[in-house]
Amino acid sequence: MREQEQNPQIPSTGSGRRTHHAPRTTLLTWLIRSAPVILYILPVAFLTVLFFYPLFEIFKLSFVPEGRLSLGSLEKLVSSSYYLKTLWFTIWQATVSMLLTVLLALPGAYIIARYDFLGKSVIQALTTIPFVLPTVVVATAFTALLGPRGWVNTALMGTLGLEEPLINLQFTIWIILLAHVFYNYTVVLRIVGGFWANLSPRVEEAAAVLGAGRWQVFREVTLPLLSPAITAASLLVFIFDFTSFGVILILGGPRYATLEVEIYRQAVNLFNLPVAAALSLAQIVFTFSLMWVYTRLQARTSVPLDLRARRQVQRAPATRREKWIVGGNVALMLGLLTTPLLALAARSFSESGGGWTLNFYRELFINRRGSIMFVPPIEAVRNSVGFAGATTLLALLLGLIAAYLLVRRRGWISSVLDPVFMLPLGTSAVTLGFGYIIALDQPPLNLRASPALIPLAHTLVAFPFVVRSVLPALRGIDPRLREAAAVLGAGPWRVWREIDLPIVGRALLVGAVFAFTVSMGEFGATIFIARPQVPTMPVAIFRFLGQPGALNYGQALAMSTLLMLVVGVGFLAIERFRVGGVGEF
Repeated sequence: MREQEQNPQIPSTGSGRRTHHAPRTTLLTWLIRSAPVILYILPVAFLTVLFFYPLFEIFKLSFVPEGRLSLGSLEKLVSSSYYLKTLWFTIWQATVSMLLTVLLALPGAYIIARYDFLGKSVIQALTTIPFVLPTVVVATAFTALLGPRGWVNTALMGTLGLEEPLINLQFTIWIILLAHVFYNYTVVLRIVGGFWANLSPRVEEAAAVLGAGRWQVFREVTLPLLSPAITAASLLVFIFDFTSFGVILILGGPRYATLEVEIYRQAVNLFNLPVAAALSLAQIVFTFSLMWVYTRLQARTSVPLDLRARRQVQRAPATRREKWIVGGNVALMLGLLTTPLLALAARSFSESGGGWTLNFYRELFINRRGSIMFVPPIEAVRNSVGFAGATTLLALLLGLIAAYLLVRRRGWISSVLDPVFMLPLGTSAVTLGFGYIIALDQPPLNLRASPALIPLAHTLVAFPFVVRSVLPALRGIDPRLREAAAVLGAGPWRVWREIDLPIVGRALLVGAVFAFTVSMGEFGATIFIARPQVPTMPVAIFRFLGQPGALNYGQALAMSTLLMLVVGVGFLAIERFRVGGVGEF
């Protein structure tokens, strides 16, 4: 007992012996208190290892290729006319594609913003499906529609009795521009149409009362109000076209190359890593600069304006002219955005000599001798589904933690980490894939040959989508609900389970479907890191398209149709579960 008196921290037991529960209790208490901080470190550590470290290795390979400072690779880019032409073509095709997309989509944004008509929600969902499709599927769809063996040429040859295709847009700039418009149409439709739908028509009505004509009202009143949204949407479309990979690689052929395609060729075909690293560096500078400008422009769309609820400014088309405007734009949207997809599906069931067949789908289950696939093609489907499942779990875990970190840690921490978590969206997937090749090849991060790298890379791409899906729901929770539950005796876990989870549950579901569909269609980074024995669906499609023969082409169409179906159903599920437009994109 004397020892206990001298050291009162040691509890006494019935037998008078000392126990050692205090240090354990102290350690357990510290772990419980530190658990949120430890969890918050996870998304930051994930980005550090799989985003910043590979980018650092690209910088290192660009400037210190042999252990000493050298600008040779960068000088080669500036001095070589070939790379300057590649950069010029990248900028030129992105600019033209962006202008065409904006011009074609603005009328559609107008009818979506101002009119309410039958089937509007279905049409909006259908017009968004092309954007979430993998680029390799988009390229395949346009090949099935306008290629030498495409739907249009087959019909024309049969009708006119021709032996050669009448329209041959394959490997031309025109099919690239069409595919980019198809792919990005909904970006302008959603951003501009959504902003336009909330603008009060009173200003336009006042200008009309003062004698301004319809075009004068649009030019001097509506267009200035819409300019921040139009500029932000245009810049975002430009970024997507600037980093285009699958569309250029498949539809452009060897004649055309963007920076993205040239990085792939230099790294994989020529194994010229310093030049590939220099190109990646140029790509990073361009995309980060463009994303910074985009976020600044996007903030301008939040300036105080005379906004109204959509139901107050939308009305059913009444006059014959309005009905013609709505009907014509709907026909244009459906024709532009669904015809390539229908052609893709139809060609996957048709034989070269005419008639319908399931042979291309059956062949996906057969691994023929001499095939370009090391495994039966159906294995690519299983791989993609497995990788997508793992990606969904990882992205949900990291995205939810990151969203809580942004909500709970106000001030400079949130202001810094919020754009940092979005950086993967502004980085080329090809650049990331190349970074993994040069960075993750030594212990303890020797992941280059591991199939585990694929879901990790997909998680990096899908992670920002989960954050932006969950964050608005978390910010909308009234803190008094948590306080009331805590006063009634609920612990932190029970508060989260019974207060937070029911509110953010649907947003989590939206994020999960986003992560799943993004993983299913990811191509840019996967083409670098997928092993020949472990292909994904986009990689398998690319391999089939790169080989001659009707059977290879038919299998590419069949697998593209399956991938299109999965991604399309996934996005329709997003539209079904999204609450009030939840999601900050």
